[in-house]
Amino acid sequence: MLAAVRERHPEATKKEVVRAAFYALTESHGDAPQHLLDLHGFAITERAPDDDEPVKPAKLRRKKKDRKVGAAERPAH
Repeated sequence: MLAAVRERHPEATKKEVVRAAFYALTESHGDAPQHLLDLHGFAITERAPDDDEPVKPAKLRRKKKDRKVGAAERPAH
């Protein structure tokens, strides 16, 4: 399916194609259940790998002004 879409829309990214498949799935009226299952299967298997990776919490940094205040309060040694 991805190859067929790329023939007609060579500039489309894989992510855009997968999103379009999910959109088509949600907007369909359920006329052809096998077609919907095929579309859903494609969208799930071809989704971008970064969608599956867990989100890592970022370390929060202190603002520069907070670092200066913190350094001034600490003893020099």
